[in-house]
Amino acid sequence: MTVKLLMTWDILPNREQEYFEFVISDFLPEIKQLGIRPVDAWYTMYGDQPQIMVSANSQSQSALNVAMATKEWQRLLDNLLNFVENFSYKVISAQTGFQL
Repeated sequence: MTVKLLMTWDILPNREQEYFEFVISDFLPEIKQLGIRPVDAWYTMYGDQPQIMVSANSQSQSALNVAMATKEWQRLLDNLLNFVENFSYKVISAQTGFQL
């Protein structure tokens, strides 16, 4: 069963340019190599919600667990945390359309 990884965070002040460069050139391509397929990215313009939400699919919970247990995943998260705060994630059953 396909699962969806929902990740949220806020970009650190004055780090926006570096953040976007990292996400486009490193984070997204490398999670694809781990078998995690980015599906959506949302930017909150207004309201008391996380600034960024990214959803990505994996073929199964076990495949996602394997990917998230790698040194590569940990390195990506460590690098992401240089640019963001309030990082959180959850895993849900993948369905079509927007999911929270």
